[in-house]
Amino acid sequence: MSDQLTLAATTRTEFGKGAARRARAAHQIPAVLYGHGTDPVHVLLPGHETMMALKHSNALLTIELDGSSELAIAKDVQIEPVRRIIEHVDLLLVKKGEKITVDVPVHVTGESFAGTIHVVEHATLQLEAEATHLPESVEVSIEGLEEGAVIHAKDVELPKGASLVTDGDITVVTISVPRGAGAEEEAEEAPAAEAAETAAE
Repeated sequence: MSDQLTLAATTRTEFGKGAARRARAAHQIPAVLYGHGTDPVHVLLPGHETMMALKHSNALLTIELDGSSELAIAKDVQIEPVRRIIEHVDLLLVKKGEKITVDVPVHVTGESFAGTIHVVEHATLQLEAEATHLPESVEVSIEGLEEGAVIHAKDVELPKGASLVTDGDITVVTISVPRGAGAEEEAEEAPAAEAAETAAE
């Protein structure tokens, strides 16, 4: 997405598990800024604003720190599995005009042929795109596809300015008939056949 989201960061001076707990209790999220050959910078981000910003895949973030601002994207987000809170964020510094590789979620649209289901074999694709115009998702239409249809990475229509990094022959979506469907139909037909035989007798 090209919309910029601004987060006001503060320099992190305390480290360790205890410091991280205190930061989260104060509704702040520990993070590190890195990239472009610079030394990593440890910061604290505002909790609620960061959580809302990271709901957008590949969101372009403006990080304000000590009177200056940097563009960055989240490369790794550590989430506590039980409470689902963000514990730490790795932020990659980017520049306008710079191309970077990101993982982009696959979004399936449409309905396949009646009686079939679709299986997403790869939920994300790696794309190279301009850092300030990163796609939030790629759409894959399965409208009307029949059993046996396969969509490969190279078949996916990419957003303007993006190029595929993932192997083009990788299977993204397959269309099939649910297992057991035939057995269920036979089970339904059996009582009807028995009834017909009884009536004939």
